[in-house]
Order: sequence, then structure tokens, then C-alpha cells
Amino acid sequence: SLDFVSRSLEEAREKYSLGPDARDWKVEMAQNDLKKSGLSKDKIVPILYRPFDRRYTYYTGHSRGFQCMPRPEVMRHMLAGKNLGLITVRQVAEGVFTHSLVSDRIIECRTMISNKGMGFVFPLYLYETPPPNPLLSRNRKEPDAPIRRPNLSSEFLEDFSGKLRMDFIPDGNGDLRKTFGSEDVFHYLYAVLHSPTYRSRYAGFLKMDFPRIPLTSNINLFRTLCALGEGLVSLHLLEKGVPVSPTFPVSGENRVESVRYDPENKGRLWINGAQYFEGISPEVWNFHIGGYQVCQKWLKDRKGRALGYQDLTHYQKIVAALSETINLQENIDETIGKWPIT
Repeated sequence: SLDFVSRSLEEAREKYSLGPDARDWKVEMAQNDLKKSGLSKDKIVPILYRPFDRRYTYYTGHSRGFQCMPRPEVMRHMLAGKNLGLITVRQVAEGVFTHSLVSDRIIECRTMISNKGMGFVFPLYLYETPPPNPLLSRNRKEPDAPIRRPNLSSEFLEDFSGKLRMDFIPDGNGDLRKTFGSEDVFHYLYAVLHSPTYRSRYAGFLKMDFPRIPLTSNINLFRTLCALGEGLVSLHLLEKGVPVSPTFPVSGENRVESVRYDPENKGRLWINGAQYFEGISPEVWNFHIGGYQVCQKWLKDRKGRALGYQDLTHYQKIVAALSETINLQENIDETIGKWPIT
């Protein structure tokens, strides 16, 4: 960031391949925003740039600055503490609905939209900083920690609680016998959004508005979908341990020169004339999240770069996660069985 602000406008534009200024983003505004922020390392934060593509950005929260529309009113909840964010879209402009993803960090607006529209993130928890309490703070080295509450309406919770005949607890998970929690709700929603039958049955509605989730009064169905949704969340955050695949058997420079998939030859995915990943099924290769074919997009965004050990391992984890996602999607449909959900 220091190098960026110390250069002239045209030098910065050329070195960082920034292209021409746009209406809401200009090199000068970005440089000024960095300078006013004090160039603090604390403002360097992780961001979900594309599916399974985690990067870092300098986040000030100021509009028309380093980011043109940083959406601090939403993103602050993803920065304040541990959180989950549901990413989806208002409508599907092209293709079928595959537009659901999870993040535990701030996101870029086109995280899963290739050309039309943008992605929206819905934090599960809203963080609030309580007013200082002199009696509590007097003997504490740190200010009062932020508190969080679920980003779920009271009407929704009352309805769902009545259907399940369980009490709602606002933080974490319930025991799924007498209580259910905010994260159980998130996992249930995430499972339903990944049901292939849900996506095809309600395709017309998903083209016009935000997804609407049917609620169940079947406690056993709710429990099972919570478990399957939790598995998907863990996979998509790359937290769940799964057998790493595919293999990358040939040593070399690891430079991504071209991306070519050969399903007839052991599912080989070539990154140059000599090196390839092996063992990628056509279903995984063609797997889309929103407007992106995940396996292809991740590699194409690294064209011209040499993949390090962490890059290779990360890509193998992506392939493994997508393979397990396909299995879980089938399990979700088998679990739900008859539609509509009751």
C-alpha cells in the first residue's frame, strides 16, 4: 500500500494494471483513502473474491475510496467477530440457480456473478458494541467486547419455533430435541438451497426474486437437513477434512499456461504442455457456483503464474470439496423425498 500511494497517478496505474478511471473508482481517490487511513496493517483483511478464492484487501469502509462501494453497514458485521454469511442473488439473469455460497469473511460483490447483477451477503449475526460500563471496564485492559444477535426476524422465529415445537436460542446450536439455534437455522437453509429438486422445482421463482425457503414441521427432517447443511458449510469454508484429490504427478515449473480438460484420459486437467491434475470427474469439472465454473475459473485467474505448494494443495481441496458437495446434494434430495416440504 505504501508503494501504491507514493507513486504518481499514472505510475500507479501502469504498475498495477489498473486501467482507466471509472465513475465510482479512481486512482486518486484510492490513494487519498489509503493516506487518510494511516496505512494501518489492521486494515488488511481477508476477502472472498471468487468461489474458493480467498485474497486480501485494504478495507477502510469509505465509499469511493480504495473500494468504490465497501458497504460498511453490512461488512462490519463480517469483520467484528466470528460470523457466517449467506451469499445469494436477487434474481438469476442467466442459466439455472446455483447461486448459493457461504463466507466467514467480507466478500467482493461479484463473488459468484460473472456478468449481470451482483451477489448479496446476509450475515447470520449482527454485532453491536455495547456502551462503556465504567464499573465493568475499570479493571479490564480491553474495552467491552461487541455483542451479537441473530439476523432473523421475530416473526420468522415465532413461526419456525411453532412448527418445530422447539424453543429458539439466539446463539450457536440447540440440542435439536427441545431447542434449535441460529446456526441450526443457517444450516437448514443452506441444505435446502443446495437441493437439486428445489432448484429445478422453483426455477421460475428463483429467476425473479431472492430465494424463499420452505419451512418444515418434521423434526426428524429438520435434524437431518441441519447435519447435511452443516457438512456443506464446513466443506465450502474448506474446514472439513476430506481425502485430498486429484493427484498432480509430474514435477516441473507448475506454471499455468493453458487450461485443458480431458475427461477421456483419466480425468486429466492440463495446466501446461507437460503437467496436469489427474482424477477429476466430469461432474466436478462442470460444477458451477453462480456464473463460474469453479475448477476452470480458479486456474484461469492464475494464468501466467507458477503454482506453489499451497496453491496445488488448495486446488486439490477444492476438487475434493466439490466432489463431496455433489454427494451431499444427492443425500439432501433423498432426505427430503416428497415435495413440497411439510
